[in-house]
Amino acid sequence: MTQGAQGSAGTGIPDPRTRGSRVPPQSRAADVDVDRDRDLADGAGAVRGEHTHSETPIPRPRTVVQRSSVRGQILDALRTALVGGELTPGEVYSAPALGDRFGVSATPVREAMQQLATEGAVEVVPNRGFRVVERGARELAELAEIRALIEVPVMLRLARTVPSARWADLRPLAEGTVRAASSGCRATYAESDRAFHCALLSLSGNEQLVQIAEDLHRRAQWPLVGGPAVRGRADLVADASEHLALLEALGAGEWDVAQSLVREHFAGVE
Repeated sequence: MTQGAQGSAGTGIPDPRTRGSRVPPQSRAADVDVDRDRDLADGAGAVRGEHTHSETPIPRPRTVVQRSSVRGQILDALRTALVGGELTPGEVYSAPALGDRFGVSATPVREAMQQLATEGAVEVVPNRGFRVVERGARELAELAEIRALIEVPVMLRLARTVPSARWADLRPLAEGTVRAASSGCRATYAESDRAFHCALLSLSGNEQLVQIAEDLHRRAQWPLVGGPAVRGRADLVADASEHLALLEALGAGEWDVAQSLVREHFAGVE
């Protein structure tokens, strides 16, 4: 994956202090007040016993963190770091240490990590922080199988019911996946690919289906033990090109071609 500028520790994410991306002082002060009030309210203490010494250096965030919706921005940044392999499977990261890297208090980081724990990306380690879940190739293959079982029948049904003009509306998103793939950045491509698949499935009108598929897509993008999955720029571009080919087949009413492309597409996500 093509990484951004190196941080001060050379760990892969640009230092927010060199890009003016840290939260303004007055905003951070308010954030700290909220953090302190919440911790005092539940009797957990300012850092809830999470130790920051002897931790593996954490890459600097590539995103600009604003005061509004801090938790959401931190969650997005952590998801990007997970997909990019910048948060190492098996490693434990504390909320205070991550907060320092992002230039915010521990509270929004802790809340974001709790969300990732709910999603299964990390697990809580009492008095220490959060450990990135270790996954193997078998789990990735199982996720790909589940996605195919859910999405393939829906896509094939939509192929026979959705007007050709609706497929044309999705072309900008498909072209966006090609541009994202060309960048070579796995995190950028994962987000663009997710948006395309969600938009396509949204044509079914089944919101629960879209939410489940989105969750499975995110899980399928998490890194394997030993580092990021081996999917280079050429692999990403080939995957993205299938989106355009699929839309063309759907728009032309070529059902057999569409069926073949859909099945091949999901066979390749492993």
